[in-house]
Amino acid sequence: MEISYESYKIFYTVAIHGSISKAAEALYISQPAITKSIKKLESELEITLFNRSPKGVTLTENGKVFFEFVKNGIESFLNGEHKLTSLKNLETGTIKIGASTTVTKYFLLPFIEEFHKKYPNIDISITNHLTSTMISMLKKGSLDLLIVNLPMEEDSELKVIPCKELHDCFAGNKKYKKEIDKKISLRKLVEDYPIVTQKAPSNTRAFLNQLMENHDIKFHPKFDIVSYSLVKDFAKIGMGVSYITKEFTEEELNNGELFEIPIKEKIPDRGLGIVFPKNMISSFATQEFIDIILSEKKK
Repeated sequence: MEISYESYKIFYTVAIHGSISKAAEALYISQPAITKSIKKLESELEITLFNRSPKGVTLTENGKVFFEFVKNGIESFLNGEHKLTSLKNLETGTIKIGASTTVTKYFLLPFIEEFHKKYPNIDISITNHLTSTMISMLKKGSLDLLIVNLPMEEDSELKVIPCKELHDCFAGNKKYKKEIDKKISLRKLVEDYPIVTQKAPSNTRAFLNQLMENHDIKFHPKFDIVSYSLVKDFAKIGMGVSYITKEFTEEELNNGELFEIPIKEKIPDRGLGIVFPKNMISSFATQEFIDIILSEKKK
């Protein structure tokens, strides 16, 4: 027996209203169409569902039993429709974002603020962890998207959209600005001065290691630090020359706490990318958040 959802919905609506005419108004269907649907359903079930009278219709005893089952199904569908509408209108939901603390602080915060002002009922969850761990979480569905430093290793399951260019340099305080008053080679900088960097396996450190390898330089930094903020702080108090990202150090470079150390070699540009699964449809909230980030890039 194959009975359509529409037949059940018509039966439910007639039972709720106790009237074929009122059900027709609620469903925007003609009364004859309602009557025909009910008769067909009764024929298929081989039971009488309604008692008819000039005042309207009432459920038979069999109809009452059947109604309780149909009611649960129809109302579950309707609740699902209402929930989907709320999600589509961004009235409810959660975005689960993975990013390093550095990227969260220096890149994501303005976008989170903008999104929250537009959609205050959407919850935002931020996970800070190693990129490799967050990629695993993304594939398992524990995260909706990642914002990571590029380049990253290619993965056939993931799509990457570049969203911001980044430019790295070496920086020190006034002491090092005076000592290094002209362009210096990368090799001499590393050999003659203490270098402060982020600790492996951060993407920034991996990028710096590759830069050194490309120039055949043996690299053993004086200070290995997990926190990017501390990398900057070490440079500010004169502990050494720090490898920093300009876009994340604008305040210190602008106010004179730190100065870029000029080197002869060009440091390749990097970037940030939005990462999400290729074969998974993003929620309305996730897609809107991505669109907000990308719209800023286009300005």
